[in-house]
Amino acid sequence: MDNIKVLIEEEKIQEKVREIAKKIENDYEGEITLICILKGSTFFTVDLAKRINKKVKLEFIQVSSYGSSTTSSDITLKLDLKESIEGKDVIIVEDIIDTGRTLSYLIEHLKGRNPKSLRLCTLLDKPERRLYDVNVDYIGFEIPDKFVVGYGLDYNEMYRNLPYIGYIE
Repeated sequence: MDNIKVLIEEEKIQEKVREIAKKIENDYEGEITLICILKGSTFFTVDLAKRINKKVKLEFIQVSSYGSSTTSSDITLKLDLKESIEGKDVIIVEDIIDTGRTLSYLIEHLKGRNPKSLRLCTLLDKPERRLYDVNVDYIGFEIPDKFVVGYGLDYNEMYRNLPYIGYIE
């Protein structure tokens, strides 16, 4: 096993999830649609949905980006939403925002589907790596520029199941 050091403990993650859920509850009147970006934000989305005391719908989307290019033409929609989001209050739930390239593409893509509102929620934010200006409405933790795993984040599809956020040395 790689040498993984704990960056954010499980208890701190769950505390932050409850805090974000409460903010979301206070910001919305009715039903909320959470869009889970597969695969990384699965754990966060599920925990968040369980703690929002309102009607919550879950939708899933999968996007992949190729290479280090900065063009959206290198971004591919691998799995699209099953239901319409037109006229709905929508929150994109992301595990980590790094450069913002994929999210910038995804936000523009989803705006074209005419949601009533479209907000962004991320568990982890690396602002020092940002190349694209994305407005983040709900942020869990701001982290340093380290390669992180756990709680949905992976290294070659491994370590998603760790209950904490760690980094590989």
